[in-house]
Amino acid sequence: MNTCTSIAAPASPRLARVGELMRRHRGWILGAQWAILAAYLFLVVTPAFLPLPESGAHLWNNLTLFAQFAFWGIWWPFVLVSMMLMGRIWCGVMCPEGFVSEQVSRFGLGRPVPRWIKWGGWPFVAFLGTTIYGQLVSVYEYPKAALLVLGGSTVAAIAVGLVYGRNKRVWCRHLCPVNGVFGLLARLAPVHFRTDREAWESYGAKKTIPINCAPLVDIRRMESAAGCHMCGRCAGHRDAVNLAARVPGSEVAQLDAQDADRWEVRLLVFGIIGTAIGAFQWSASPWFVRAKLAAAEWLVERDAFALLGDDIPWWLLTHYPEANDVFTWLDGLMILAYIGTTALLLGGWITLWLRVAAGLLGEAAQHRRLAYALIPLGGAGVFLGLSGLTVTLLSAEGVILAMLPEARGTLLTAAALASLVLASLHLRRTPARLARRLAAFFAFATAAAAAVVPWVLMFYVW
Repeated sequence: MNTCTSIAAPASPRLARVGELMRRHRGWILGAQWAILAAYLFLVVTPAFLPLPESGAHLWNNLTLFAQFAFWGIWWPFVLVSMMLMGRIWCGVMCPEGFVSEQVSRFGLGRPVPRWIKWGGWPFVAFLGTTIYGQLVSVYEYPKAALLVLGGSTVAAIAVGLVYGRNKRVWCRHLCPVNGVFGLLARLAPVHFRTDREAWESYGAKKTIPINCAPLVDIRRMESAAGCHMCGRCAGHRDAVNLAARVPGSEVAQLDAQDADRWEVRLLVFGIIGTAIGAFQWSASPWFVRAKLAAAEWLVERDAFALLGDDIPWWLLTHYPEANDVFTWLDGLMILAYIGTTALLLGGWITLWLRVAAGLLGEAAQHRRLAYALIPLGGAGVFLGLSGLTVTLLSAEGVILAMLPEARGTLLTAAALASLVLASLHLRRTPARLARRLAAFFAFATAAAAAVVPWVLMFYVW
């Protein structure tokens, strides 16, 4: 597990008591989790067996639209916000997938976790796979696709829980498609569960009740918020673990080069920034439309109609004739090409300039540490993309957000400034001369532009 040192805020007894209340009232949390699981299953499963909404349907009188708004308009955008403000409290207190995986593991085989599951690249692969596949089947628009993606993930979580671990969240720790994203964003949170190593060691041989850390965190050595699910079970343990405040982003600012994980960096640069931008942008991009028309004309001129066929299962490509929404093979290939090209171009640009910055500092490994400073921009970008559906659904109900352009611009500016501040804090810790640090800062700013310009194009130019 990555470790680092965070800058602690003054100790808050009230905040520590909140953590201990979470531990003492674990039953209330379990009750809430069962209720959330029931609501989640109802909203994921039921709409998939209902007819698609008619033109006059509304959020308040159509379950399918309500579920769409609940999942994609409210749930996902604000879960991301919660990660940056309160750490992974969603994972530990509310997430239905993690909860059900842990519950079924109590009755499962309890086998040890194999090495292939522990491979560090799964969060990257899972995020890319679910993001791209979700675009091909239009997961945000159609309940069958939502059941396939969300329900499929839940079934996989249950299966992993039944085979591996005992009272553990093996799925969450290693295979969850958003585990890596949540871990990165939680590093920014101003609250976390902090372990005082000195207090832990000085506690001695006093009798203590063992703590079941479901996400498999080494509580004794816990310094990062990336893996902690904020469930509160360890609060007060050995008089050493407490819910505490810290300076926002301090974990990222204090990250050491050896703690920077290459798979986390790839997820951030090529996934959260590159792939996510391509996924959110293709449907609004005039470049995509021109490229698809040019490809279609080229095929027609050569009497090659195979790629223009649209008799494709809905679980492979979007196919809803009743809604006049049908993808051809060409559509699918063009979406893959657009997302892939965007990810490679943006990710490659960022990587290039981060390496330039590291070269100016005379430390080749610094590019990975600097990459973590892009977390605010990555988180803001995904929130902007997901909240676009919120805006669309509200607009269909006649709710117009008059200050939307200003709000988007403010959020993007704030995220860019936060990333620049984190980068400057990283650079201050290097021994390089001032001139080289300044040059490296401008190289970082050039890299960060790749996470800003596409949103400016999408919201203010196209």
